[in-house]
Amino acid sequence: MSEKDDLAVQICLPVLKLRSGICDIPIRKGENFTVVHHDMSAPLAHYFIFTGHNSYLTGNQFSSKSSDKPIVKALKEGVRVIELDLWPNSRKNDIKVCHGRTLTSPVKLIKCLKAIKNNAFVTSKYPVIITFEDHLDANLQAKVAMMVKQTFGDMLFCPESDLNEFPSPECLKGRVMISTKPPKKYSKSGSVIKRHSIKETSFATNGLSSTHGSHHLDADVLEADDEKSTTEYKNIIAICASKLKGSMKNLPSHDHKVTRLSMSEETLKLSINSHGKELIRLTQRSFLRVYPKGSRITSSNYNPFTGWMHGAQMVAFNMQGYGKYLWIMQGMFRANGCCGYLKKPAFLLGDGNYDEVFDPMALPVKKTLKVNIYMGEGWRTDFHFRHFDFCSPPDFYTKVSIVGMPCDRTRAKKTHRIDDQWVPTWNGNEFKFQLRFPELALLRVVVRDHDPAGEDGFGGQTCLPISELKAGFRSVPLYDHRGDKYKNVRLLMGFEFI
Repeated sequence: MSEKDDLAVQICLPVLKLRSGICDIPIRKGENFTVVHHDMSAPLAHYFIFTGHNSYLTGNQFSSKSSDKPIVKALKEGVRVIELDLWPNSRKNDIKVCHGRTLTSPVKLIKCLKAIKNNAFVTSKYPVIITFEDHLDANLQAKVAMMVKQTFGDMLFCPESDLNEFPSPECLKGRVMISTKPPKKYSKSGSVIKRHSIKETSFATNGLSSTHGSHHLDADVLEADDEKSTTEYKNIIAICASKLKGSMKNLPSHDHKVTRLSMSEETLKLSINSHGKELIRLTQRSFLRVYPKGSRITSSNYNPFTGWMHGAQMVAFNMQGYGKYLWIMQGMFRANGCCGYLKKPAFLLGDGNYDEVFDPMALPVKKTLKVNIYMGEGWRTDFHFRHFDFCSPPDFYTKVSIVGMPCDRTRAKKTHRIDDQWVPTWNGNEFKFQLRFPELALLRVVVRDHDPAGEDGFGGQTCLPISELKAGFRSVPLYDHRGDKYKNVRLLMGFEFI
């Protein structure tokens, strides 16, 4: 058999497989949500966690509707960290969830909690963390504590004391955890003075008199109520949140209890140049949450690798903010059986010595990935025949690139364009990528339709974790701009590590 005939056989066989639907998917069975293969017995801080931001919003950050539906959708997609902003209602007797000081409509807290309970473990059995951004007084905090305990019952994980190291995802299967700032400590002297002034004003207005002793009695009762309320709220908190006070030199040390530090994407960028190693050291035991900057009114997102490469476990994303960065986030968490937890690479963890921190410039090329693109199909079934071009079939081309650590990132490389074809055939266009950090790299694939008169049309995308890729011919399903998988659109690709 000639080399030409051999190539024809190599191409025709997988084409038949592609069209019969039996060609293997490209990664380790991640689509069926069952194959978890990372070590899940390490402390929780040793994992990247699929994290949402303002999880209740249906659209933009300023005027969209708050609902439990985005929470349900996120949980079913594998998100493990749900954020709720808690505010008092107009009567100050109940709790609403909304983006404060905006035009977003509210949703009741209890509705969100029930949605979490009913959907927390549909996709993944690993723990769900609820982060509260709390704007409540002590009485409403106590009401939150009661709601949380009544809703989740034995599902709720409440450690009896502060932890120096958190349990593993395996130990916490089926559990729900609350992460928020601990309630403010009750100041006895300040509170008594405040209560006295209120009481005295009230009595004077009503022409009544009261003894000094009764003032203290009433104040003591109020103080006891507040202390009870704050204790109830504190007792439901599994991971205490903290804010950075002053400069980055004041990062929590490893001698302290496990905490969650939050910072915006902007603060992170400013911090990593001078304190990158300190951040990595912090995240070897405690949690770092990164959230979108306030100017992202449209619910857009940012490059998640800036947080991941410095050990941030919770890189919080707007799950309704469709686009390149959300595609990367979704692709990253297709790894490890889509369970929402990914073991951090060893270079971010050291060997147990918390003074050992990874130098990102030290490693040579570990492997080279060879990618071949053969053909694609499914657009004629999933799209209207005039979706791309009014008078003719589409003119497809495919772009591939590596996203990951700065030393591994590449510009997009393109196949040649196939004009006027619903089933484009590229006959194995080949691309090679050298990788130093395959543990934190994804292959990004985008199909577009060439439009000489305007912006090229969108024909599908996917992001594949390099660490999960299987060598050989693979049927690669593509996803729409929201991250939902098309029913039939797919590419025939080949992967080889050399």
